[in-house]
Amino acid sequence: MICPVCRQSKTDLDGVRSPFRFDGAVRTAIHQLKYRNLKAVSASLAALLADYLRTDPLPGEALVCVPLHPRRLRERGYNQSSLLARDLSRCIGLPVIEDCLIRVKQAHPQVRAAGVAERRRNVADAFVCRDERARARQIILIDDVCTSGATLESCAAALKNTGASSVWGLTLARDIHD
Repeated sequence: MICPVCRQSKTDLDGVRSPFRFDGAVRTAIHQLKYRNLKAVSASLAALLADYLRTDPLPGEALVCVPLHPRRLRERGYNQSSLLARDLSRCIGLPVIEDCLIRVKQAHPQVRAAGVAERRRNVADAFVCRDERARARQIILIDDVCTSGATLESCAAALKNTGASSVWGLTLARDIHD
């Protein structure tokens, strides 16, 4: 099902799928992974994504994770989306294209952005592809949570600018906001 706002928007994303709402146990697990250094939960969360893809497949030849800015990566010590992509790769057999998509603009964390327009401005032109490994490939873009879709859209634009044939976003959870 496509929401009315998405139907009216031009986007480089071919679609976004999220098997869960961002609440309850899923929210807790994502926060443990993202903010509490509980990297071990990634394999279980990736297994949930793999189960979802078995029943609701997406066109994809490779996985790409949403990158963190180098400064945020140094602070956290790891990229939770990269962990999810690697663990998902082991479950479903699709390769991960590592480090082809990079974040060149440090933005405020999206969780602090007030609304959709601010989220889009926050990540506009924040990502580029450093090479052409995504060219002519169907990409599944991996992140932990989708709220407005602005980060996924900005990543998809960079991937499509380099020649990706399709880009589908796959996040563990969806956080519905205005």
